Amino acid sequence: MASQRGGLARWVPLLLRLLLGGLLMAHGAQKLFGALGGPGVSGVAAYFQQLGIAPAVVWAWVVSMLEFFGGAAILIGLLTRVACGLMVIDMAVAILKAHWAFGFDASKGGYELALSFGVVALVLVILGPGPLAIDRAIGVEKR
Repeated sequence: MASQRGGLARWVPLLLRLLLGGLLMAHGAQKLFGALGGPGVSGVAAYFQQLGIAPAVVWAWVVSMLEFFGGAAILIGLLTRVACGLMVIDMAVAILKAHWAFGFDASKGGYELALSFGVVALVLVILGPGPLAIDRAIGVEKR
């Protein structure tokens, strides 16, 4: 039984990558393209301006592209540790600047979702991309 659990455990990073990458791509698409009822880059920039993040337009583009393209990289396992490390920073800033004042509950603007994304990204920094990843195929990650 222990060896079976060990065999299944190696697939955990893949499941986490698919979950985190897909969700981040959706959030990035909201910011970058205005998809799924999102604000688009101009809306993100206006929000960042309200939060005192400057230069707001530059950081709106950075965050929007990071979440969309970083999410895609995580999804396919390309430069996984780098993309996840950047996502940990992104989520830490989001918690501190945008969500902390609203408490934990995400339905009230709280930090629950950003914390979840950040922790999953941190776990992937620690574990690596798992066996089915471009990182493994191109030699960025070894066993």
